[in-house]
Amino acid sequence: MKYIPTPPNPKGKRMIKINAITQAHLIKLLLEGTYTCQELADMTGLHYVTVLQYTRELHRAGAAHIAGWEKDYRGRDLAKIYKLGEGRDKPRQKKTQAERQIAYRAKKKQLNLINLICSAQLAGQTPAPLRQEQPETV
Repeated sequence: MKYIPTPPNPKGKRMIKINAITQAHLIKLLLEGTYTCQELADMTGLHYVTVLQYTRELHRAGAAHIAGWEKDYRGRDLAKIYKLGEGRDKPRQKKTQAERQIAYRAKKKQLNLINLICSAQLAGQTPAPLRQEQPETV
């Protein structure tokens, strides 16, 4: 093995590169728990893309696995949650065609109801589905 000399340090202190420190901090956080890349970026001070590259390479090497998925506002699996160590990746959840159709019809029904209410308010009336029945007095 060829000897590679270290650069001289005039003050006699040990030189540590900042990359080694931040990588060590990233690995320590991954050992402690499960985090998304955005959470790791916020905690380490590294850029999001840098953390993304590190975690992808750890995953590709088999040193980390996907422990879960973070959902977006629509309920879709969006961000990978990594955990250090060997393990099986958690698959993304996919909606069936029937579930997508049910959600679409519910959304369409809600939009139709909103349009009915808005058009009735513009006309100065209370829409029929929202009128409350008054008890009959004798």
